[in-house]
This record gives sequence, C-alpha cells and structure tokens, in this order.
Amino acid sequence: MPKKINTKKYLEYILEETKKILAIDSPSGFTRKAAEYVMNEYVSLGYAPVQTVKGGVLCEIGGCKDKNDALMMEAHIDTLGAMVCDINPNGCLKLSPIGGMNANNAEAENCKIYTRDGKIYTGTFQLCDASIHVNGKFDETSRSYDVMEVVLDENVRTKEETLALGILPGDIVCFDPRTVITESGYIKSRFLDDKLSVGILLGFAKYVKAEKITLPRNVYQHITVYEEVGHGGAASIPSDVSEVLSVDMGCIGNGLTCTEHQVSICAKDSCGPYNYEVVSNLIAAARRQKLDFAVDVYPHYGSDADVALTAGYDVKHGLIGAGVYASHGYERSHKDGVLNTFLLLTEYLK
Repeated sequence: MPKKINTKKYLEYILEETKKILAIDSPSGFTRKAAEYVMNEYVSLGYAPVQTVKGGVLCEIGGCKDKNDALMMEAHIDTLGAMVCDINPNGCLKLSPIGGMNANNAEAENCKIYTRDGKIYTGTFQLCDASIHVNGKFDETSRSYDVMEVVLDENVRTKEETLALGILPGDIVCFDPRTVITESGYIKSRFLDDKLSVGILLGFAKYVKAEKITLPRNVYQHITVYEEVGHGGAASIPSDVSEVLSVDMGCIGNGLTCTEHQVSICAKDSCGPYNYEVVSNLIAAARRQKLDFAVDVYPHYGSDADVALTAGYDVKHGLIGAGVYASHGYERSHKDGVLNTFLLLTEYLK
C-alpha cells in the first residue's frame, strides 16, 4: 500500500512560501528579485535550477527519461502592476497599466515606486481630485487611468519637484498585496494569480525530494515571468517535453461551478479547448483521489500553456488551479483548494 502523504506538512510549506513570494514585488518585466528567491529555494530543496534568458526559472524535478514524453508544469511569478508614463503638473504620477490591472480595482491602493537609481517612494493611487466633499462628480466619474494618479507621500506640488526626486517615466509601480490568511483557512491577497501556484509547485518539488518519489516520466517546472503580458510560456520548453500543464488560478463566477475550496480543471478558455486526453486524465486522477474538483469553461482567460502552442510547440496542454475569486482584484482562495490542487498533481504524476 502506498505511503500516506503528510498533507499538513506540505500545505504549511506551500502557504509559507506563497506568503514570502507575495511579499516580493514582481510586475511583468520587474521579476529579478522574485526569480532569485525561487532559484534559491529550489537549490535549498536539493535541485539545480537554471535561469532562462528571459529571466524565468527552469528546474528539472526528475523522473523516467526512457521516452520523449516529459511533462512541464508552468506557473508564473510575474504580476499585474503599472509604470509611470507621465508626471502631472501637480507632481502626481500618471500611470500606464502592466497587464490587466483594472483602475476600478486599484483605486485607493497603496503602492511603491521604484526609480532607476534604486530609490523607493510610496504613494496612493487615487482619483484625480479625490475628496468627495469637494469633487461634485466623484460618483459619476468612470474610473480609468486617464482620470487617476499616484499621490506621492512626499511634499511635492509641481512636476519639477517630483522630477527632482529622481522619478521618471518608465519607473515601475507596485501595488501592495495585503496578504491575510484567516483562521478559517481563507487566503486573501492581491496576486494569488499566480504566486499561489508557484507555492504549490515548490510544494510538489519538496514532496518529490523528501519522499524520494520516482516519477514515471521526466518532469520540469518552469516559473515564467511574462504571463500577464502574454508571452510567458512562449519559450524555454526542453526538447523531450510532450505535455505542458499550466498551474494557474481557477476561475470563480457566474456560469462556472468552481469554488475556492476546489481544484479547477479547465476544459476550454478563450483560446480554445485544452487537449481532450489531458483533461480526461486530470478528471480521472481527481476521481481516483476523491478530490473536490470542478470542470469549467473560462470565458475570458489565456494561459502559459496556450502560449506554448501559439509559439509553435508541438505539445499537449492542460490547465488546473486552485479556485480564486475576484481575479485581478483583491483575490481570495482557501487552503482546501490549495490542497486539492497539490493532491491532483501527486496523483496525476503517480
């Protein structure tokens, strides 16, 4: 009889790593420190990761190499964010979003501004003329980046004074994640998409090493760094890989069945259907383990696995993930969903 997995140990590790990674700012194009952290964590687990030219992390987990049927798991460490595109006459910052950071979701959020010379400033992303006792059009103003600005926590009142701080167009703006794990098991934070999945992949890597698991096929993990802008999974797939499994957030909303307590298996997203065989095998694995899972069709979604195919790789592809509510906003998942996702990976790779 196979050894029973100490799920508590691996769940605690996944959540701890997720919190650490969430604390490292990493919008697309500004991921060096987060990637270095993940590289070091793989090394501490006993692996030999390599950094891709694009800045991602590729780690071979091991397994049988008899056939060219390796599996690549992908999760992305890059997040939404913004970039300074102009400085308003009042010294506040006009932003251009990085990825799908919706202005409605970012209003009144604290943020950091990283300058090219290494300085870090703080501020708050607000509607222009944000005082409701003054602005008679506060309620009727549609939120967009054209009518919003970062109010710096510095005594600046002109564009020239802000420029004197060393802030320039092109500087990266990172929004606070505000990570909380409740006693009832809910995980609340910006950027669970997809740092929660990075934690899950690290948990799987730890499990394989600690339990001395011999995987039936060779397995790689690729932590990508440009998923939120559309080309994270477009490169760095080893030649023996025949299947790419994206581990990303599971969608929750009207018309879908997934909850935060489940692992979601995606049958189709906006790019088209996932490989029928892969989806069927994932469902069969979830049923064997008696996991709490959902199969859904995502209406507005694209993954690193989709990008691998559009880049020309001849591979099968699939997508799973812990259910995450309020995607691209202040997101929420649950420990149950994390555990179901981890256990699906262990069963799928038996």
